[in-house]
Amino acid sequence: GALVKAGKVRGIGLSEVSVATIVKANAVHPLTAIQSEYSLWSRDPEDKVLQTCRDLGIAFVAYSPLGRGFLTGQIKKFEDFASDDYRRISPRFQGENFQKNLDLVQKLEQLAAQKGCTASQLALAWVLAQGDHIFPIPGTKRIKYLEENAGALNVHFTKEELTTINTIAPKNIAAGLRYPEMMMKLIDA
Repeated sequence: GALVKAGKVRGIGLSEVSVATIVKANAVHPLTAIQSEYSLWSRDPEDKVLQTCRDLGIAFVAYSPLGRGFLTGQIKKFEDFASDDYRRISPRFQGENFQKNLDLVQKLEQLAAQKGCTASQLALAWVLAQGDHIFPIPGTKRIKYLEENAGALNVHFTKEELTTINTIAPKNIAAGLRYPEMMMKLIDA
């Protein structure tokens, strides 16, 4: 809080933290944002983090809202990853997990086609539909994908469409852990 009071920083945010940590830290100084992975295949924040943020007036910044690029539908095989790509060691992209997750993406692509949008837009619009305190931050290196991602702001769902999406991609649908097991132990969630 001293850095905020001194004008050195505008706000305080935390990443990948539990509800207990959010509540404890917010009692010391009001938090501005909580950042965690959140997407159609990483829905752990729904276990109370999103509601805690909403209740305390804290913005939730959803990183990897496109499932590390997988939910875009652009990745079709393991060999699509460069030799130094982190995803080569990520459990969600290994062996049978890759194929199971690809099956999910194909279902989402079909839904997107019916909706008249891309799989990326569907995935981002879904994150946006989860609450007005949630801000997805997709990464991209190309202007065309930036423009495509921005198009998600024009995609809106009916309650029935959200139910369909949540049926296709329920919590814990993703095969494999988000990170290798040793890295998962470092997350305070």
